Amino acid sequence: MSIFNHLLAVFCLVPLVLSYPFYPPTCYSKVLIMARDCTHWAADLKRAPETGLCMAHMPELHLDVHNACVMYKIRDYISLVEGLRDRRCAYTRDVWKLGVTLRQLFVIMSERCHGDLVFTSYNCAALER
Repeated sequence: MSIFNHLLAVFCLVPLVLSYPFYPPTCYSKVLIMARDCTHWAADLKRAPETGLCMAHMPELHLDVHNACVMYKIRDYISLVEGLRDRRCAYTRDVWKLGVTLRQLFVIMSERCHGDLVFTSYNCAALER
């Protein structure tokens, strides 16, 4: 009886697993998701009680991956995050992880997805909102 139950479970689960839609992320979708997450993450760090004071002087981070100025914006923000000297803020895990994620996004956009991304505008003022 136990073998029958195991076989029944396997025959029921295999079609469910095989019918699950699996779409591997493209380079473009990965960049979109990472840019959105970094934008929200930076805003959350500015509002968080433990990082709010030292992140208050940081500019708002708005990443539009269709704007050619986004590469300059990411590079500038990485240097600002790495330049934080307040120990309570600069060495927290969340601030460090934001800097690492922004650096990964920069590398992905500049090297791995270079041919996949299409910049539709070159408006640096639009990123400074």
